[in-house]
Amino acid sequence: MHKSNKHHDMRIITTKEFRQNQAVYLDLAEKERVIIHRGNNKKPVILIAIEESEETGIYFSDPAVTASIKKGIEDVKNRKVTTIKNLKNIWASIL
Repeated sequence: MHKSNKHHDMRIITTKEFRQNQAVYLDLAEKERVIIHRGNNKKPVILIAIEESEETGIYFSDPAVTASIKKGIEDVKNRKVTTIKNLKNIWASIL
């Protein structure tokens, strides 16, 4: 099991571990996100409590994320943007 505290508590587990301890991870999903890593080139899935998913979404529950998005929208409205003139040399436009 891996745990990250960068923005929200999160557990990353394998499908085997999930099958062996389903009740544990379903209960844990009420408190933090559980990511189930699946093999055979399948995409991982995230297990979260439904209230969080419906009310705020997993990305927009962090006030810093929504504040950054609002600032970005204001910057675009006020033309505070950087135009990339050459995609092969992006840094020349930025620096």
